[in-house]
Amino acid sequence: MRELSFRLLLAFVLCIFFGIAFGYIATAVGNESIAHFDTAVIGFVQGLEAPWLTSIMRVFTWIGSGYVVATIALIGFIVLFFVLHYRHQAFLLIAVIAGSVLLNSALKSYFKRERPSIHRILDANGFSFPSGHSMMAFALYAIIAYIAWRNVKTTMNRVVLVLFTAFMIIMIGTSRIYLGVHYPSDIVGGFAASAIWVTIAISVYGYFLNKCEK
Repeated sequence: MRELSFRLLLAFVLCIFFGIAFGYIATAVGNESIAHFDTAVIGFVQGLEAPWLTSIMRVFTWIGSGYVVATIALIGFIVLFFVLHYRHQAFLLIAVIAGSVLLNSALKSYFKRERPSIHRILDANGFSFPSGHSMMAFALYAIIAYIAWRNVKTTMNRVVLVLFTAFMIIMIGTSRIYLGVHYPSDIVGGFAASAIWVTIAISVYGYFLNKCEK
């Protein structure tokens, strides 16, 4: 019971932290006070442009696309549900991804931020804030890391898992800036919004799992 209370307290603190971060970014986007930050980061990232790097960034942005995320989530569900028989975790995976997509759609409809027009390498439709790729990437790899963490026992494997998760999330987000389809604040805001949702989903899952085990 004490461990569950600690986890819920930690989840609450994380939600407050990420909520404040998202609120600050959203406010700065609304009053355009974050424009200098966006311009500076875009200038640096796009200043690295090279043919080989563009090819790599296109791959990462493809990995973070809705079709690929849905495919990975479906494969993950099949493996968890039918192969490993981790049925609760299988439904958690799908719930987190679906919730992230719905939340992103709602936030984009509310903020209605237009995409940047600075050196657009890749065409993209829809509103800009928060980044859908960033939200889906964070949700997908964070929940996969959480599920794997529960089933991986060695410290080395857990370290590799965390590093891989962070690498994928950061690279997918950076690819959107590099290709000119998102502002940096879209990416950071997407990470913060998705982090809130993932934290809530994991907390609710842990709470009900604890109840079922009693």
